[in-house]
Amino acid sequence: MSNATLSPLPSADHEVAARLREALLAASFTADGLLDLLGAPAYAALARSETVPALRATRGDTPLETLVRLFLLQQPVPHARVEGVLPVHACVAGGWLTRIGDAGGDLAATVDVRPYGGPDGEDWFIVSDLGCAVGGAGGIGNRDEGVVLGVGGASTTLAGITVRTPVASALDLGTGSGIQALHASRHATRVTATDLNPRALHITALTLALSGAPAADLREGSLFEPVRDDETYDLIVSNPPFVISPGARLTYRDGGMGGDDLCRSLVQGAGERLNEGGFAQFLANWQHVEGEDWQDRIRSWVPRGCDAWIVQREVQDVTQYAELWLRDAGDHRGDPAEYQARYDAWLDEFEARKVKAVGFGWITLRRTSAAEPVITAEEWPHPVEQPLGDTVRAHFERLDYLRAHDDAALLAGHFRLAGEIVQEQVGLPGAEDPEHVVLRQNRGMRRATKVDTVGAGFAGVCDGTLSAGRILDAIAQLVGEDPVLLRDRTPAQIRLLVEQGFLEPAPR
Repeated sequence: MSNATLSPLPSADHEVAARLREALLAASFTADGLLDLLGAPAYAALARSETVPALRATRGDTPLETLVRLFLLQQPVPHARVEGVLPVHACVAGGWLTRIGDAGGDLAATVDVRPYGGPDGEDWFIVSDLGCAVGGAGGIGNRDEGVVLGVGGASTTLAGITVRTPVASALDLGTGSGIQALHASRHATRVTATDLNPRALHITALTLALSGAPAADLREGSLFEPVRDDETYDLIVSNPPFVISPGARLTYRDGGMGGDDLCRSLVQGAGERLNEGGFAQFLANWQHVEGEDWQDRIRSWVPRGCDAWIVQREVQDVTQYAELWLRDAGDHRGDPAEYQARYDAWLDEFEARKVKAVGFGWITLRRTSAAEPVITAEEWPHPVEQPLGDTVRAHFERLDYLRAHDDAALLAGHFRLAGEIVQEQVGLPGAEDPEHVVLRQNRGMRRATKVDTVGAGFAGVCDGTLSAGRILDAIAQLVGEDPVLLRDRTPAQIRLLVEQGFLEPAPR
């Protein structure tokens, strides 16, 4: 189906958007205002595409209730109620509202508008197609392939892991409703956003205008196609249509390439587009192929001249994966025979490619001039603390430190224990010594790692005052061990504790 079947979009006129924004803020149509009005249960239900609790909570006639019904719940609202809340004439002329019936009848929204809180308390608004602001597509993809979704879990995950240092230029590939471009506008002088779907580019312009953000350079095309050969960036982000599916039925999620080729192409193409020290960060799916290590598969994607940190967050077998995305498209609510045929086609595709499971995770690249780039690939399905942008940046900074320091330099270095690290000791009650000691992070990746008694003692003393070698000499004297032997065997443990963020190099 073409985009012609979708409803017309508002004009991206900045003056009208500014007037609408002012009215929305005056009525407290914000993330905080919604939470106060609806209460936590109804607010959370909206994210699951359940609107009944919110409908019940907006049966009054306050300005905020009017706006929630109009823009979030897509309910027609009497003209007289809207007139006291919004500049009706401008919103109708600009295409944000449409009249139902005569001039004094009901008004309806032409797009979803969802309040979205920025990382520093900004009041932003994400525009998307009707019915797509919250909780995913809810099956709308069956009707309109060019539909543009609003905020979802993947969008917020990518926004949370992105490194937020001030940069000259940022590139958002497959911008959708413009969430990543909006975040980038806070710390990038110039933002370029691309999308294969021209409707998505228009909605991105609406999101930026309604959020009071600077306009982006919007370009139509797939992946890097709209980017000139001589253009490079300090930051590249993408929440691409990464679903591995038989065909490209739904533009917002299906990449249209075989298997995980789209994600591979995206990662491989990013290296030459990055400036020195620049980051490229993606969400991706990858195949687990029989007889092949998934880590080797993703490592092969990493372009030359880039460090990489690959984190697999989840793995689903092929049946779970097919069912997830069939439900996403609403196929489970349609004709059972058609559902079965589509399920079969998915399994046929996986069988032909010898795929046994599909992984989901994050891929971060950093352009480096180091002679030997480092690729770290790991599985980490455990809870983390978002936002993780600072954690990601610190990971690569520690990588640089370790690459520049051999064991002798490490022993001469000074370290301090990272914040909010706790020590756990496990052993039998009454035993003189624990069976093992675990250091655990309460922030960031929330890692846990086993250490021996020397490692635990070393970490506990690190406050940046003494060099690592001096600390080890003192420990050797305490435990009656040869200090030379202790110095020989401990750097590997120190290196691991630094790499995983338990210890930080202390400035001298």
